[in-house]
Amino acid sequence: MESCIYDSPLGKLRISGSENGITEVIYLSDESLASEVPECLSNCVQQLKEYFEGKRIDFSVEVNPVGTDFQKRVWTELLNIPFGQTISYMQLAQRLGDPKAVRAVGHANGQNRINILIPCHRVIGSGGKLTGYGGGLWRKDWLLKHEAEKNAPGLFDTSIPKF
Repeated sequence: MESCIYDSPLGKLRISGSENGITEVIYLSDESLASEVPECLSNCVQQLKEYFEGKRIDFSVEVNPVGTDFQKRVWTELLNIPFGQTISYMQLAQRLGDPKAVRAVGHANGQNRINILIPCHRVIGSGGKLTGYGGGLWRKDWLLKHEAEKNAPGLFDTSIPKF
C-alpha cells in the first residue's frame, strides 16, 4: 500500500492505494507534510488536479474500497449520481430498494474513505439541506458549488441552502 499527500484547494488530501486501486482519499489537517507521489497514485493525483481545475467531471482511476457488502452497494450507487447533481438520503435508499434503510444508507455514506472519487458529497438531506460530511460541511458546500458551476456555467444558482 502506497500513500501520498496532495495539496488541493480544500486542504491536504491523503491518497492511498496500490496497483489494485485507490483505497482512500481523505482530508488531513494542514500540518501534514507534502510527500512524493508513488507511480501507482500519480494518475489519481492528476485526475484530482484536473477536477479541481474544472477540466474533469468524472474519474477513470480504479477504486478499491474497503467495507461491508452493504457499504459497497451504497458506494457503488453513489457513482451513479451525475456530476453537478444531488440526491437525498431517502432517494439513495430507494435506489437501493429499501426506503426504510435511510439511516443505514447515511451511515454507510459517512464511512466512505474515498472522498470526491466516490461522490458522497452529492447526497444531501431532505429539502436540500446540507448534512454530514467527513471533511466538514464547508467542503461539501464548496464541492457542490464547484460542480454546479462547471456543469452549466451561469445557468444555475450555485447557492446552497444554509445549514
